[in-house]
Amino acid sequence: MKTVNWGVLGAANFARQHMARAIHEAEGARLYALATSDPAKATGFSVFCPDLKVHASYDALLADPAVEAVYVPLPNHLHVDWTLKALAAGKHVLTEKPIALKAEEIDALIEARDRSGLFATEAYMIVHHPQWQRAKALLDEGAIGRILHADAAFSYDNRADPGNIRNRPETGGGSIPDIGVYAYGSVRWATGAEPTDIRSRIVLENGVDVFAQVIADMEGPGGRFTYGAMTSMRLPPRQEVVFQGETGLIRLTAPFNAGLFGEAQLHMFRPGKPDHVERFPGARQYRNQVEAFGRTIRDGAAYPWSLEDAKGTQAMIDRVFAAAK
Repeated sequence: MKTVNWGVLGAANFARQHMARAIHEAEGARLYALATSDPAKATGFSVFCPDLKVHASYDALLADPAVEAVYVPLPNHLHVDWTLKALAAGKHVLTEKPIALKAEEIDALIEARDRSGLFATEAYMIVHHPQWQRAKALLDEGAIGRILHADAAFSYDNRADPGNIRNRPETGGGSIPDIGVYAYGSVRWATGAEPTDIRSRIVLENGVDVFAQVIADMEGPGGRFTYGAMTSMRLPPRQEVVFQGETGLIRLTAPFNAGLFGEAQLHMFRPGKPDHVERFPGARQYRNQVEAFGRTIRDGAAYPWSLEDAKGTQAMIDRVFAAAK
């Protein structure tokens, strides 16, 4: 496969620590360019990518004909505009989640993608992790029978960092935009189910949600089940997803920040059968994501997460906020 030249819009810490490194290490990908007006911020990228080309503006990077794909890790409220600008510049685009702050905003992205013939999607990395791929396969084959209940929990505490974009309403902050996309979207993806009824309780600080509890009825190919989710930016770190079926239970550890929060494991418990544990210590979901993106734009390979999938999760987020009112 011909190598894909990538450009990164902005020197975000997350990009420097994770995605830019993944691009640099991925097969079929080259970390070619970075856009930042602060040369000092480029230093952290040049440490592991010495030949990195640095542009002084986002527009200059988009005008670079050598850049084929663009990664957008900007604050949430800038995602739609710069995704559209990148598509208009003739680039394939991978934009951090949430790709929009309202479901209807994604319609413009879908239209631009289809009109341009380019590939654009949300950087929803967990669908590239073998832990989640295995969980989905087990659920699809009925390993625990018909699903009756699912629950997800994702929390961390960033109260000591009030300037963080996640604590600021003007940048699209809050636990739901930041990690609700995982708690809600992961269960949607693994089960194929969508919410039919949603109840929620949200606690706000400075105009952003710092705690959210959701109870929903879900309906999908396997029937109806109940769903509960908790996200928070004011609780000790926790990550867990559980699927309970008629004949067993599947529990996922470190389901969202695999390898960082802890080892990704899949536990399956079924009465009368030995407990089953699968571990995924070496999986690199960010690198997997970059390589899958490259195969899609080069070979037309199927990609597991679309703008339509992102719109479904954002529609659920919109309903969670509406239910709390």
